[in-house]
Amino acid sequence: MSILLIRHGETLGNANRVVQVPETPLSERGLSQASRLADRLAHVGITRILASDYSRAAMTAQSLSASTGIAVDSEPLLRERNFGDHRGTRYDDLEVDLFGPSYSPPGGEDWEVFHARVERAWHSIRQAAAQAPGKLAVVTHGLVLYSLIDRHLVLSDDEEPTMGFANTSVTVVEARDPWRVELLNCSAHLDESTASDKKTVSGI
Repeated sequence: MSILLIRHGETLGNANRVVQVPETPLSERGLSQASRLADRLAHVGITRILASDYSRAAMTAQSLSASTGIAVDSEPLLRERNFGDHRGTRYDDLEVDLFGPSYSPPGGEDWEVFHARVERAWHSIRQAAAQAPGKLAVVTHGLVLYSLIDRHLVLSDDEEPTMGFANTSVTVVEARDPWRVELLNCSAHLDESTASDKKTVSGI
């Protein structure tokens, strides 16, 4: 069986390069991306869906739920890293490197706290995968995916962890130890009108 790790669809925060707030919904483009994702995964054997409770992830998961008939289980541990007082700020207006290894955003999570939370999320994912009779879909955020891949999953020799994930990209993980990544950051279901720049981490 497999775990399908999915980044949420695009938001106006993504498009406008803004540090997002939890309630940011999908944009029209993001809704189209989520629909294409749902079509792609409708018949692959998903039997459980876990999702971050932030609006952009929950809306992406609901589209997948509509195509599969599987209810969404909300998991707050899958939330994006909390950038505290910087949320709602344009990246171009920041005077700090949000992703710097030692930077701790005021009112938010530093890397150590964030990675510890994602580790707890990974425990929940493993439990859900063990109980699911088919594939487990996990809808979350770019830095959560980065943390999982960097700390808990095994990549091919020619691949390295990245912070840049395409909106609605799918990463397929073998659902058993050593948790090997079989497909990384794939957005083949998108076309020129719906694809976004998968190399950027702005507006996570």
